Amino acid sequence: MQIEVIKNQNPKQKRTEALGFGKYFSDHMLTMEYADGKWGAPKIVPYAPFSLDPACSVLHYAQGIFEGAKAYKNEAGEVRIFRLKDNVDRLLDSAQRVCIPDFDKPTVLEGIKQLIMVDQDWIPTGDGTALYIRPSIVGTENALGVKSASSYLLFVILSPVGAYYENGMKPVKLFVEEEYVRAVKGGTGGHKVIGNYAASLKAGDKAKAKGYDQVMWLDAFEHKYVEEVGAMNIFFVVKHKNGVKVLTPALGGSILPGITRRSIIHLLKEKGIEVEETCVSIKQMAKMAENGKLLEVFGTGTAAVITPVGRFNYQGRDYKINGEVMGSLTTDLYNTLTGIQCGKVKDIHGWTEILNK
Repeated sequence: MQIEVIKNQNPKQKRTEALGFGKYFSDHMLTMEYADGKWGAPKIVPYAPFSLDPACSVLHYAQGIFEGAKAYKNEAGEVRIFRLKDNVDRLLDSAQRVCIPDFDKPTVLEGIKQLIMVDQDWIPTGDGTALYIRPSIVGTENALGVKSASSYLLFVILSPVGAYYENGMKPVKLFVEEEYVRAVKGGTGGHKVIGNYAASLKAGDKAKAKGYDQVMWLDAFEHKYVEEVGAMNIFFVVKHKNGVKVLTPALGGSILPGITRRSIIHLLKEKGIEVEETCVSIKQMAKMAENGKLLEVFGTGTAAVITPVGRFNYQGRDYKINGEVMGSLTTDLYNTLTGIQCGKVKDIHGWTEILNK
């Protein structure tokens, strides 16, 4: 499928160093509009602001969703994408949850690939860098009233990025939140709906004001069980018999089914390490940290990939993990996953695709 491309006649100066996260954007974007009961053809157009009516439905009723994926370029010049099809699958799943009309997945997937190739010179090649891919869909009907919109805009933008956290791979500090909740079962917590992130901001600001990097969320009903971290799923490495076992909160509708999470569970099992998706008691984790049985904690997500956790604060007390240094299992998993993404480690799972073979 050949997609119409309107080239940007005023290209920006490309950024490949000192990137931060989500601060710079490439020259083009993909757009596709829904009107009169059908999706139109996708187009690749110059990156530019949108013009939205003040009555635009997404501005009032938050009928919007997004995704996050990454593309890489290695020393051999290969442009590689990681599990992009899974992101498009999850985008459609989120769309269905908030009454956005189904789109044709192969069309959107192909459109994103062509967009990446148009702006491939924006892909950074330094360690820990990537081209972040942000597909979004928003309701655009100009009318007030709580209902699903009659028109929509699907768009994809690209951003060259470095580490998600300012301190790179230095272990982060988490604040266990007991007042606010991110999501409840039956809500939209298991989907990438924009309202979920607005609901998380108050607790995030509170955690940062106390000197912590992110929030560790607990369940909405009993405030006893760990759910996820602000921008990541969470894993706990504990002593078990003569080895280790990895615990991670089970999906149940209020936790985002992370694609990196899924990949890490697969890799752990390949390495012969037992993984238990279960209810993870925060009190039990605090007790295990106190008696030395909590060996490592790490988060996973597209933006952060794998991030070690050095300490967490629960009920006014800090619990340190592994001397606040990145553990050996976390390091091994990070090297394995990023190696697969960049082509340094053989991909036996079919997770990556090279776009410029």
